[in-house]
Amino acid sequence: MSTAITGGSEATSKAAVLGSPIEHSLSPVLHGAGYDAAELTGWSYERIECTAEQLPGIVGGADSSYRGFSVTMPGKFAALEFADEATERARAIGSANTLVRLDDGRWRADNTDCEGIDGALDQLIGQARIGHAIVIGGGGTARPALWALAHRGVDKLTVLNRTNRSEELLPLLRETGASAEAEFLDFERDLEPIALSADLIVSTVPAHVIEPWVKELGHAPVLDVIYDPWPTPLATEAASNGHLTVGGLTMLACQSYSQFEQFTGIPAPRADMHEALMRHVGWISPTGVKRLGG
Repeated sequence: MSTAITGGSEATSKAAVLGSPIEHSLSPVLHGAGYDAAELTGWSYERIECTAEQLPGIVGGADSSYRGFSVTMPGKFAALEFADEATERARAIGSANTLVRLDDGRWRADNTDCEGIDGALDQLIGQARIGHAIVIGGGGTARPALWALAHRGVDKLTVLNRTNRSEELLPLLRETGASAEAEFLDFERDLEPIALSADLIVSTVPAHVIEPWVKELGHAPVLDVIYDPWPTPLATEAASNGHLTVGGLTMLACQSYSQFEQFTGIPAPRADMHEALMRHVGWISPTGVKRLGG
């Protein structure tokens, strides 16, 4: 679609998701359902193809009807750099998935991915105390996962990644005030005893990356940020060992609620948004029968 985003719409207020590729983004399903449930008839939400290099021009050139942008890869770091101000958590995480136009026309960056992780953890383990958590990956989604876990007061964090990202990730944990013990390991270790000692595993990497190790890892409840295809090999292995699993759709829904509220200024109709997403992907049938989901 065209990246021209001025004029030509009957809507009085607009929002959009930016990213590349963007055609399969499910954010319009969530936000559109929210507008319908809240009877925000003057609102619309769209997808805009946008690289990191294009983001400043697209957001900076958006007319005043655009109240906010959801940002997916590869633009999350550019979004934080572009913004005039940022929330404390966006600065600590080091990237932004949300840009909100302020009343004076400036832009505020936020990162609601940590709320997505936290909401998915609520579904997985409730508010149970976490002694030891494993985070698989060291990239953009690992950072809000670590932020969310640190704020839950986890005692020990194991970051499992092909390369050591301790220099990048330890400052994030320090900024949260976390007192958790942190260790950084690669896949050359004997992973099974590490997984057996964990209260949960959060995987932030593509499913194929860790497929060779899922039998060693599948010994704890799993939050896997992947949702297509679902279930992932890691989730399947953990479930076969009797553990609960949650997938990325729950995270996607939970991160959208705060975006909706920051864009519109009203509470998000969370149940309606979540149900619309589940129906869209076929995890709730037209007759209301719930199917296996994540």
